[in-house]
Amino acid sequence: MDTWRTWELVLPALERRHDVLALTLPGHAGGPRIEGPITPTVGVDAVERAMDAAGFETAHVVGNSLGGFVALQLAERGRAATVTALAPAGGWARGDESYRELLAGQASMHEQLRRVAPHAPAYLASREGRRRATEYLTTSFEHIPVDLLAHLMLGVAACSAAPAMIEHAGRVGWPLRPEKIACPLRFVWGTADRLLEWPSAAVRFRTDWFPHADWIELDGVGHAPQLDVPLETAQLVLDFTSTWAAPAPTAAVR
Repeated sequence: MDTWRTWELVLPALERRHDVLALTLPGHAGGPRIEGPITPTVGVDAVERAMDAAGFETAHVVGNSLGGFVALQLAERGRAATVTALAPAGGWARGDESYRELLAGQASMHEQLRRVAPHAPAYLASREGRRRATEYLTTSFEHIPVDLLAHLMLGVAACSAAPAMIEHAGRVGWPLRPEKIACPLRFVWGTADRLLEWPSAAVRFRTDWFPHADWIELDGVGHAPQLDVPLETAQLVLDFTSTWAAPAPTAAVR
């Protein structure tokens, strides 16, 4: 339910080495509208259109959470030179129903933030308010500018497609054809992730589909490394992109 600004703290480092396209996914605050019913490809279709418009045939793709899954979908379509996936969705073991608790929690979070949003400045004025606003995303938070926190809170509240996307995920899940993915993959997961818990939320990716990928654990880091430890996250992306092939634009998707 975030916007492109979830990448704000890593963009300066990435932009020194790459042309960067930072996107807000469809149905999210400031992103393109979703016309018609939700489908499993609504996010990746929108990102492909944005890449086409920017002239990016392929890109080094970085995504977090739902955006991490979209990054893998781009790789499935041959549009990714590399993928750095930060705690991507869709990695639970077959038969693991714990994702339903996550979806219920996200629905509750969205509703709560809709009620709190008008009071965001007052809420974020205290250290306790800032801690509560970030507790499901990061373990460190005082380095995150208050105006960015306010934007992210308001963005979640204004994510109009959240209820429909949550309901769709509960019915359909996160379908992927891993055999179609040939590009280099790096998975980055915080051990203190409270949304997609490590390692249970990564079992299918790590054991069944992509055991050959580069796997990095960030000790004590939460669900959104780009907010929690932005300098380390940017370096992890740049080290990976510099290892593979000719330079390509970097598309960061949430």
